[in-house]
Amino acid sequence: MGRVVATVLVVVVVILGIAWSFGLINLNQTREAELPSVAVQGGQMPKFDADVADVDVGTKNETIKLPKVEVGTTKEKVPVPTVDVDKPAD
Repeated sequence: MGRVVATVLVVVVVILGIAWSFGLINLNQTREAELPSVAVQGGQMPKFDADVADVDVGTKNETIKLPKVEVGTTKEKVPVPTVDVDKPAD
């Protein structure tokens, strides 16, 4: 069980690292962390603003050549996937 959790955590870290390196995620720390007092009162967690990419996945009709069982090809309109990525502003 521990091995599965460790593997999942490593995969998540790798995916986040790849997304960050391609500019799909932009993290900016907006305040510093503060440790709580010894009496375990107060404290403050860091705050982040995360601008992530807008990804639009859809289909559009394109005319492409498709092989037929008969000799030759025909052009048919078929839906093909599309992906639009809007990176966050720097």
